[in-house]
Amino acid sequence: MKYTYYGQSCFLIEADGKKFLFDPFIKSNPLAKDVDTTKIEADYILVSHGHGDHVADLVELAKQTDAQVIATVEVAGWIKKQGIEKVIDVNFGTQTLPFGKLRTVWAVHSSSNPDGSYGGNPAGFVLELEGKQIYFAGDTALTLEMKLLADLYHLDYAILPIGGHYTMGVDDAVIASKFINCDQVIGVHYDTFPPISIDKEEAVAKFKRENKTLLLPEIGETISL
Repeated sequence: MKYTYYGQSCFLIEADGKKFLFDPFIKSNPLAKDVDTTKIEADYILVSHGHGDHVADLVELAKQTDAQVIATVEVAGWIKKQGIEKVIDVNFGTQTLPFGKLRTVWAVHSSSNPDGSYGGNPAGFVLELEGKQIYFAGDTALTLEMKLLADLYHLDYAILPIGGHYTMGVDDAVIASKFINCDQVIGVHYDTFPPISIDKEEAVAKFKRENKTLLLPEIGETISL
């Protein structure tokens, strides 16, 4: 299984012969200026909520890749209005999809679509791929809802926002990793804007003190999971 980071909360997971792209926001991110979006391939695009820093490149990449887009009902409605036909709308709970099981989970944040329309509730996702269980929290504050995941899964990796200000910061993400009982964390949603800048060395050290690993791949870097 491979994980490629494209900045902010955008990343690609390659597993089971499929490519899963999450929250496509690349071209408007100066930190991702070296990413060539024309080379991105995807079979599925998963969208956690409708904010611009999660969907800015969605329409273009959905058309380019002919991927199946997965989003909550209200965001899916906006996507369909953009001329994208291959859309699966979901809500909270479990879904059986062509690639396997997906659980759409609660996130504590806000959501609106780029045109200002109602974006419903923000979400996160748990995917089961290649025998591994992976949690992408989306944009969220720390919430007790996360403790349910420790009862439902034995998570191999958790992809958590760590930038603070709009989402969990590093300290709350450490607590979240305890709530979900996951020792391998990949950080997202940091450094893109001044309010979410972090000290990466300090962040890694805070997780290490709790016997957990924080992975912070560079933008454009691919790592094996």
